[in-house]
Amino acid sequence: MAKVCGIVFKEVGKVYWFNPEPYRLKIGDKVVVETVRGVELGDVVMESKEIDDSELKHELKPVIRIANKYDLKSYAYNNQKAEKDFIKCQEIVNKHKLEMKLLYCEYTLDRQKISIYYNAEGRVDFRDLLKDLASEFKVRIELRQIGPREGAKFLGGIGPCGREICCKNHLREFDLVTMKMAKDQNMSLNASKIAGLCGKLMCCIGYENELYEEIRTRIPLIGDIVDTPKCKGCKVIDENLLTEKLRVIDKDDNITEWDAKDVVKIKSHKEVITASDLSDDIKDN
Repeated sequence: MAKVCGIVFKEVGKVYWFNPEPYRLKIGDKVVVETVRGVELGDVVMESKEIDDSELKHELKPVIRIANKYDLKSYAYNNQKAEKDFIKCQEIVNKHKLEMKLLYCEYTLDRQKISIYYNAEGRVDFRDLLKDLASEFKVRIELRQIGPREGAKFLGGIGPCGREICCKNHLREFDLVTMKMAKDQNMSLNASKIAGLCGKLMCCIGYENELYEEIRTRIPLIGDIVDTPKCKGCKVIDENLLTEKLRVIDKDDNITEWDAKDVVKIKSHKEVITASDLSDDIKDN
């Protein structure tokens, strides 16, 4: 078993595990830790707990110390300096006429390195850019290309729903979202309707997917053959998964609407049904 605590480096960022010993940390504590990027200041969001060693993906790094007033002062200064230096970074990028969009920059706590985050359609040859940046800032330079989802998380904004986008407000990690989820929820497959600010499928499409999957397992779907209180062997032509109402058509082309609980499925749309099969079903019933 390994003892771990959860630490984040952004307000709504991914949670990383560190070894808290010998400190007794509580949620809200600010700590100094060593990361792959360098020495950083983080916030404790998960109190110490024990987990199985098999759950560890990497070797645990220790918490160096609980942040003191000098660490907090340095962190605040670094943020202010990063905001000013971001403008200078943008000027240097413009001078080199590179196809890249700068998003954000940050210093490590000890100001030994500045990380510059950017979006780009493809690979960018920034060898000359690195020379100019190193000459300007006199520290180690790290240029990090990130995807459109991460870029939207950095910048924030208002989504189609009129609220702050989820990745900036509360979503710490991105879950898989597929076009099939949107289709299963009977959403418009128009890209402008289901894409977020990042241009990718909206994360919120995945929130209700489990509910829609559960409903689909217990009610007839479009194409299923069903019996209703007033007709036998009708075909489902429309469905509303949230209200669980179905529209069906009988052999005389009469269309009626029923609650899903009032109909009985007798053949699934997944089965191979020929025209003669369907007519025999209606005739036999």
